[in-house]
This record gives sequence, C-alpha cells and structure tokens, in this order.
Amino acid sequence: MPATWKEVAKIMSGYAGFILDINLSNNKITVQETCRLGKNYLRKYLGGIGFNTGMIWEEVAGDCDPLGPDNLLTFSVGVFTGTNLPTSCRTEASARSPLTGLFGTSSSGNYWGSELKFAGYDSLIIRGRAPSPVYLLVTNDRVEVRPAAHLWGLGARETMKALRGEMGDGQLQVASIGPAGENQVRFACIENGPYGAWARTGLGAVMGSKNLKAVAVRGRAGIKTADKNTFLTLVKEAREALFRSPFYKTFKRFGTMNATVPYARFGALPGRNFQTGVLAGWEDTRTRKLVSKYSQRGIACISCPIACGHWTQIKEGPFSGLCAKDMEVTPVFGFGAGCDVENLPSITYLMEICQSLGMDAVSASLTVAFAAELFQRGIITEKDLGFPLVWGDVAAIEMLLKMIAFREGLGDILAEGTWRAGKIIPGASEYAMHVKGLELPLADPRGRWSTWTFGYLTNVRGGDHLRCRNPVENLRYNDNPRPYRTERFGLPESVFQAVDMAEELKSAIFAPDTHDVDIPRMAKWSEDLISVYNALGVCIRPPVLQAWGPTLFSRLYTALTGIKITSEEIMQAGERIWNLQKLFNLRAGEKPEHSVYPKRFYVEPLPEGPAKGNRLDLQAVQATLAEYYLVRGWDKNTGVPYPQKLKSLGLKF
Repeated sequence: MPATWKEVAKIMSGYAGFILDINLSNNKITVQETCRLGKNYLRKYLGGIGFNTGMIWEEVAGDCDPLGPDNLLTFSVGVFTGTNLPTSCRTEASARSPLTGLFGTSSSGNYWGSELKFAGYDSLIIRGRAPSPVYLLVTNDRVEVRPAAHLWGLGARETMKALRGEMGDGQLQVASIGPAGENQVRFACIENGPYGAWARTGLGAVMGSKNLKAVAVRGRAGIKTADKNTFLTLVKEAREALFRSPFYKTFKRFGTMNATVPYARFGALPGRNFQTGVLAGWEDTRTRKLVSKYSQRGIACISCPIACGHWTQIKEGPFSGLCAKDMEVTPVFGFGAGCDVENLPSITYLMEICQSLGMDAVSASLTVAFAAELFQRGIITEKDLGFPLVWGDVAAIEMLLKMIAFREGLGDILAEGTWRAGKIIPGASEYAMHVKGLELPLADPRGRWSTWTFGYLTNVRGGDHLRCRNPVENLRYNDNPRPYRTERFGLPESVFQAVDMAEELKSAIFAPDTHDVDIPRMAKWSEDLISVYNALGVCIRPPVLQAWGPTLFSRLYTALTGIKITSEEIMQAGERIWNLQKLFNLRAGEKPEHSVYPKRFYVEPLPEGPAKGNRLDLQAVQATLAEYYLVRGWDKNTGVPYPQKLKSLGLKF
C-alpha cells in the first residue's frame, strides 16, 4: 500500500482511506488513497453511488459490452456506513446493466459494506475477466485473487458457507453469485450474505462474465471521526427523529408488508402479469394480516433499530420446516400477485429458490408471469416448456426458474429478460411488462397514480420503485386532486412541518392550504434525496426517508469528515449524481420513446375492482413527464439536460 492505515487516518476522517482496483485479466492490484480525490470531489460525489457514478462515467463507454471485460463492476460504501448512525450500512454496486444497457446499480445493506470499510476501503473496482473462476479475499491489507473452481456451480448461500469454512471465520462477509450469475442470466443478482442482495439490473451476470464467483471481506480497523462529540450528539438527534416518525411503529411491526393491504384495496395489484388489479382472497392469504402467524421476530441489518425483515418460520403444509428472512413486499407482489401464488409459505419457498439460484426476485417473478400469460394465450405451449404453466402452480414455477437459471430450453430465451424475450418469441412483446428493459415491480399505475408509480418512467434504472418516492406518501387515500399532477397529502400538520426542505421549494411542491403534493416536483426532489441516501449509505425505508433530510445530513457529514458542507451542497450532490447517470444513459442509447409504460396500461382498462375501467391517458402522462423534465432543467421533449443545468452542476456532455 502507498501508506499505512495510521498515516492515512491522519488525513482522512469518516472515509476508510483507500480505493482498491483489481484487474482480473492480469491479477494486477492497485491501491490509491481516497484523499487524493480531493475535498472538492468528495463534496461533489460524497461516496457510495456517487463514487460509482463518477467512475463508470469516466471509464465505461456507451457502446461497451455489459458482459465484456471492459465493463467495470464497482462497489462503494456510503460515507456513514460502519458508524453508529441508525441504518448506516449500505453499499452500492454498479456497472453497465446487461439487462437494460443503461446505468445498472443496486444498493444492499447487511454487514458486507461495513466489513469492506473496516478493511480500509471506500471502493472496490473490478475490471477485466479472469481466465478461469476466481474469488477475491480482502482482509485488511491482504488482498488475494484465489481459484474458485471448487465453488463454481454452488448456490450463493453454499458459497458463503464454504468460504467461511476455508477461512475458519464465521463472520467473513461474502458477496457471491449463484448459477444464474455464472450462466449470465441478464437479471442475475449478487447475493449479500445469506439473505440480502444487490438485486436489480443484472449485476450478477456482470460478475459471472468476469469469472468472479465471490468477494469475501473481513476488516478490523476503525473509522476516525473529525468531531466525535458533535457526531454522537447528532446521532442521538437522528435516532429520536426516527422514533418520532408516524411511520416507525407500523413499519417496525410489519416492514414492507405494510403495502400489501392498501394496494389491494386500491385495485392496484400486478395481478397475473398486470391483467387485473385485484385477486380473490388476497387479504386473507398474502398480506400483513398473516405476519404474526409466520414470524415472531424481526431481522435487522447492522446498526438498524427498525428490524423490518421478518424471520419466517413455516410450521405446516408442504414447506413445513422452512425458515428464512422473508415476507417482503416485492416477492409477495411478484409471485403472490404477478404469478397468483395463493399463500405466503409457497411465496417464501419461491423466494428461497431465487436466492439460491441468485436471481432478482422482481425480474424473475415477472418473467415467469410473462411466460404464464403467453401460455394462457397459446403463444407458448406445453410442448415448448415440457409442462403446463398455469397461474399459481408452484411446482411449475420452480421448474421454470431453474430452467432460466441454467438456460435450459425456453429458459434460455427467458433468461434474456422480458424485453428481449418479447422480441424473440413471435407475438409476445406486448405482454412484456417493463420500462426501459427493466421489469416492473409492485403497483399498477392504473390503480394507483402517485409519485412512486410515476417514478417508473423517470428512474434512471428503468421500471423500478426504489429511486423515486414521496417521503410523505399517504396510503389512506387514493385520489389525485389534479389528475396526473398531484397526490393527496392528508397527514397531520406536524408531519408537513417536519419535512426537511427549503421553504421556497416546499411552497412549490406542497399546495398552500391542503399540502397536496406536486408529483413532477416531488419526483425530482425525492430522486435527488435518495441519491444522497445511497451516497451516504443510509437506508430509504419510509420512517427514515420521512424523518431525515439534507439539513441533518450536512451536519452529520461535517462532524464525521471535517469537510464543511451545506444542506444545499448535499442536495446538489444528489442532483449531480442523478444527472450524470442520465448522461450515461443518453450516451448508451436511451431515447425519449423509451420512457413509456407498457402498451397495456394505455389501451386496456382494469377489468374489475375499485379501479375498474381505469386506463392511463397517454397525453396526460406525457404532459406530466414534460413538466418533470422542465423541473429538472432538461429539454421537455427529449429529456436531455440543458447545458446551463450541467454547467451549474459542474458537468459536461
């Protein structure tokens, strides 16, 4: 290393101190000091997703093959990761996505990122391609590229157990791929320990293309704090604000399962590949009402007082004895609604299959739902599959998931994702439920139009729900005071007053009397804010997203790092990160016509339920999108950032 930890610690506070760069083509290992980036760079990009965005923009060409050796795979920890700030445990993994061709990125918590930081690294850059399977071992200043032929073919969890056994360390943290990543399924994920993942956009396929089976990390260094007393005082303030959030108690009790009841009541489920917004018996079979039946305790990531995960125990039926961290809204909506699997034990089992194989459960479940609708309509047949694929058939779904992971038969086509598979299978494209190549999650915008569902269009990742969200979304109401432009607020005045937002902006986003939310403006604000969260390494669960904002973050960052930053600079960093990802997408070929929902949402009204008859108005959606572009300082017709906007952010295109 160019300097010892102690020497770097004299310079750096808050940051681990080093950036680790490994070229698998020649096993060249390079280490540079984070401080050499300069304080101005740190202010501009903060860490986490910010560091990844800057690296990929600088080094990955727009025509780079996502599954080729020139693609970079980067992991960067958040600035607050490894500290005692609640929920500060996140690491961002990024590359050019093999699924969408756009900026691919995913955030994950658990323990891996803290260990990487304790080992002394703020970022890990992986380039090239190993000639044969390898894994990386990073333990403090010891970095090794080791053979992994004995691990190839194992599931992600088995890989973790094997590496912990080899090292004799039960606390070794392992990021690994399963068979889906090895076979470069375009929506393969990178598993994070036994129950977490960098799930969306196909980063597991990138890892597999590099012949990289796993990255095992262990560290024992500490993190220096510039102003320890102030930082601890602010941590206490942040914790108290989190506990005061009106979303805290219900989220601690139910986690993401909170959403399972209201979205059904809105008629906004993605039922049977978005054919219907309601499903018979839903509330009694697949919602938060059953959490206490299958789980008696929560599971938390390091430093988290919420513990929103559920330790699920199945005690009866065909899956009796199954225990897992589960009952998350994404597999429940994906398999439970998208594939119409009618009970939580079966959904838990299918989620376990995805984790073992190493596949994003959102894309996997919606790919199966896509195939099930093709079977329903006679576009594919039992002869094509080898078995019938009817709604809710768990055994058939399991078989198809394995066919996809191992690229067997029709699974080889489905492994390309619904966008590409829809173009390969004659007559199938209109049943592919995606935006920009990324399969849609969760809610149907025909049944629930909000900042969240509008964000499927604006998200730089494609059709996704985790980068755009109204921090004060109210699930008690489902009306738009101004169609397509506002969503109802309806929360106590104290919640409105607590929103950490500049007053001028607050008056532009919230209506003066009702506090109803302007959707295009809130989308822009929340995307910038969530970019900040992902740069700082903080979770975006609703009680956190509602309770904390740029004022608190600027004070925490200054106290931790000793680098003075204002709340305005914090938000500008988030905006800069988002704009740079957009520039990458434009360079990679994104066109205005790609920002569109599936045709079904515009031409097919929902057939039943509370939202019966609803379909989207194409012109109204486009007008809302144009307004969003203007709010962002982008051309209203093309979504291309204006030069003056880029100049204000210190960017060029």
